[in-house]
Amino acid sequence: MQTELFSKRRAGVLLHPTSLPETLGNGDLGKHAYRFVDFLAESGLSVWQMLPLNPPHDELSPYQCQSSHAGNLLLVDVSALEQKGWLAPLEVMPAALGEQRCQRLQRVALAYQGFKQLASLEEQQEFKDFCAAQAHWLEDYALFHALKRHYQQAAWWNWLPEHRDCQPQAVQQARLDFAEMILEQQFGQFIFFQQWLALKAYANAKGIFLFGDMPIFVAEDSADVWANRHYFLLDPQGRPQVVAGVPPDYFSATGQRWGNPLYNWHELREDKFSWWLQRLKTAELLFDVIRIDHFRGFEACWTIPASEQTAERGEWVKVEGEALFDTLLPQLRLPVVAEDLGVITPEVNALRNKYQFPGMKILQFAFDSDATNPYLPHNHELNSVVYTGTHDNDTTLGWFKSLNPTMQEYVLKAVQAEPHQMPWKLIEMGFASVAKLVIIPMQDILGLDSSHRMNKPGTVQGNWEWRFSWSQLLPEQIHQLRYLSKFYGRD
Repeated sequence: MQTELFSKRRAGVLLHPTSLPETLGNGDLGKHAYRFVDFLAESGLSVWQMLPLNPPHDELSPYQCQSSHAGNLLLVDVSALEQKGWLAPLEVMPAALGEQRCQRLQRVALAYQGFKQLASLEEQQEFKDFCAAQAHWLEDYALFHALKRHYQQAAWWNWLPEHRDCQPQAVQQARLDFAEMILEQQFGQFIFFQQWLALKAYANAKGIFLFGDMPIFVAEDSADVWANRHYFLLDPQGRPQVVAGVPPDYFSATGQRWGNPLYNWHELREDKFSWWLQRLKTAELLFDVIRIDHFRGFEACWTIPASEQTAERGEWVKVEGEALFDTLLPQLRLPVVAEDLGVITPEVNALRNKYQFPGMKILQFAFDSDATNPYLPHNHELNSVVYTGTHDNDTTLGWFKSLNPTMQEYVLKAVQAEPHQMPWKLIEMGFASVAKLVIIPMQDILGLDSSHRMNKPGTVQGNWEWRFSWSQLLPEQIHQLRYLSKFYGRD
């Protein structure tokens, strides 16, 4: 299906699976995910975009994860494990969301015991085959996860030196000492991939493409950095000398200090970018198209001394993105979308255009200057993806209500709307765009205000937990999506 994605005009919805309703702690890959696919098909839409699916840290950010390959076990449908007989049914008791998520992870680990006792020979062989096929990342990640538990979740650079530095004898002994925990984690990944690929097959059969997201950088406290220190700019103790971020911009007056370690591009190139190839091959298995977050970082990275507490005192440092794509693209079938927001130079545009990666257009950004604003629909490009807003923006209704009266009047005149017609008039503007693909956040389809936004950049509390309810989705909203899809040739 990959070659079909940009063969015609399409429309889709941005919704992270954790935002699906009515399950333990967060949404998962169970019946509500399948119902969401049915909703897309019924609405004349053909793309489901989501955030990264990797295992997050306690803050739940899908952009700061413990592995760039592993799946988030919070998404595992535990009811399916009960149906297999590997888990006894659980009576769900009232509990805080954090406790519910812990319970979900405990249930996935417990299911491994049932699997050992009751799985068929065919299922056991499938597990072994999965572990062999994914060994290039799974063995390191499962050991990393076991050591994190052993060290009570301490960051890997605070472990004993023999574990911190992956000394061969210590690593070999740890694989023996924590063998059961390692198998539990490998089993969890086996189940996640099984459930995800089953959902993908169902979606593809209904004509729905799955649109993934890949952060350009990886978290410092991750199996990626722990097991591959030579690919990152670190000191002898494993700490970064410089970190990633962006300078002051629309989202933050002091910029964003993400804290991710920066790549050692010389080492990556010496290995023919094999680390990146494996990462993109995993994405190719899971998705029909991938957005690479912060595409600007493939031309130059905002490089911040690790001692700085904000992103203000950084500098742009050139990197080898062109060599990376020249090497890898002939080996991949996965279409790539470039997140090209923020400070974009002619060099970044030239890099994106060389490989014909679609860029992004955000309608909420379209009204703060003049007719040359690149986010206004008459300036859109065919090879682009248009959004009302993204997971980092306010909902469109919240954004509109936050504008002063003069700006509200200007926006309403531009989209030819009355106040009660927002956000649907902006949604229609996206459908009308020349851009091949339009993506609408689920919050905008439901007409929700600022209290329902997914993330507020620069903050760490209260993000990534939003969920919708099926009762919020009305028949007239489905009808309107179907009408817009057909009228603007996106069905």
